[in-house]
Amino acid sequence: MADKTDNVLFREIEDELRQDRAKKLWKTYGQYILATAVALVIGVAGYQGWRTYDIRTRTAVGERFAAALELVANNHSEQAVTAFASISQDAGSGYAMLSRFREAGLLVSRGNSDGAARIYQALADDRKIEAIYRDLAVILGVWQEMNQPDSGRGKLIGSVTALNTSDNPWRHSAREILANLALQRGDNASASDLLNQLANDATAPAGVRARAAEMLAIVGN
Repeated sequence: MADKTDNVLFREIEDELRQDRAKKLWKTYGQYILATAVALVIGVAGYQGWRTYDIRTRTAVGERFAAALELVANNHSEQAVTAFASISQDAGSGYAMLSRFREAGLLVSRGNSDGAARIYQALADDRKIEAIYRDLAVILGVWQEMNQPDSGRGKLIGSVTALNTSDNPWRHSAREILANLALQRGDNASASDLLNQLANDATAPAGVRARAAEMLAIVGN
């Protein structure tokens, strides 16, 4: 009888340790995915900004945006946040959108997940922005909401499920997030199902498939 009790106890401890390792690994991956997505914003949304306001014309807003980027380059993040916030209030749609993304990214780097999540929520709700950028705001915002207690989370987490469709360009990030959320609530079966989808998805980036395979080795498949 004692042996049976010990075996059950050891299995429970092993499962707990395995889940703890998975959560720690996801926390690391979350920062990686966030950094990748922010870089994509700078490239894709940046192009949108330049296309809307041709930088060669040296418009006033273009100069203000360049000055804000210079503040970032010189590690004056607080002043840069203020500068991007100002641009987002009175610039045209291209620079305004990009400035909001950059402002949120800077708030993340300063540890203000709540402030960043609010900006991403506003971007996700802004119907004047193209769908691909609204969906990206959901992806970026969810990672910030996941750093908050359940009671402090907003509706972005609920929105990410809608991105898990075969034709959505952010579907792989959405599935990673959904797997992470499943792990957080102790639903290893759902997490494994999502991770298997990613690991076997030939359209997923190689890094995503590798991460999914590594997670499967931890949580079991």
